[in-house]
Amino acid sequence: MPVRAEGLPVTAAVGDPSPPPGLVVTGRYDQGPGYGVNRPRGSASWLFTFTTGGRGLLRQGTARSEAGAGDLVVLAPGTGHRYTVAPDAGRWRFWWTHCRARPSWTPWLAPYAVADGLYAVPSVPAALHDRIGAAFARMLADARGPEPVVVAEGRLERELALCALEEVVLLAVSAAREPAGVPEDDARVRRAEELIAADPGAPHTVRSLAGSVALSPSRFAHLFTLRTGRSPMRALREARLRHAARLLEATDLTVERVAAASGFPSPYHFSRVFRERYGVPPGAYRAGERR
Repeated sequence: MPVRAEGLPVTAAVGDPSPPPGLVVTGRYDQGPGYGVNRPRGSASWLFTFTTGGRGLLRQGTARSEAGAGDLVVLAPGTGHRYTVAPDAGRWRFWWTHCRARPSWTPWLAPYAVADGLYAVPSVPAALHDRIGAAFARMLADARGPEPVVVAEGRLERELALCALEEVVLLAVSAAREPAGVPEDDARVRRAEELIAADPGAPHTVRSLAGSVALSPSRFAHLFTLRTGRSPMRALREARLRHAARLLEATDLTVERVAAASGFPSPYHFSRVFRERYGVPPGAYRAGERR
């Protein structure tokens, strides 16, 4: 069901409009002072915004990023966020999409991480703005619903929309100004990623992973987030969910045993976060009901 700007409350509570991750919801807005959305508990889907005029202000947790024309700002799910017309800005004109991001996009966005789950790709050259706008326009044309908001629900519609959004991400990161202060590949971060991938169900913590690569927990968490665009615990949760999905596909283990083998001590918590990630509960995923 289309979600319009006027239907989004200034403070969003549980159950208020936050598009589910199984859909691709796209819109084009031109908002004035006073417009804003606040989701204290975050969203189940990613939010991509590309500003074409005016300025917006987006916050993820305690981090913030101001977006002007040519800026792509992305908010990952799972952390409280808020976005508004920037103070003293007359308008904020922008394209936006809520969806489940493809895993391949995170490494492209990682160098532009402002904080865990907040990515700001600045100053996309003006020569590419029309191409990016055309990609968003294709999303509008291929989906359903009256503008300014459309929803891609069917499998083919979603794939077409995600292909167009992938073009937006690629164009933005390939031509944007290089972020300052991003370190080269760090063997310690790579080693921590290998430890997580080798046994996602193990009782990893920031402290244990930091100790395994001879870093303090704070330094390790900072480097890991800077290099990957995700906090260590977000990366661990994603690895555990991927592991759980493989177990559901390839074994007859009960949901409770899949949860335990994937590092989730509570099957109820596992079912909730699995549904947020894959759009269906574990049992339905095993039965082939995947979005």
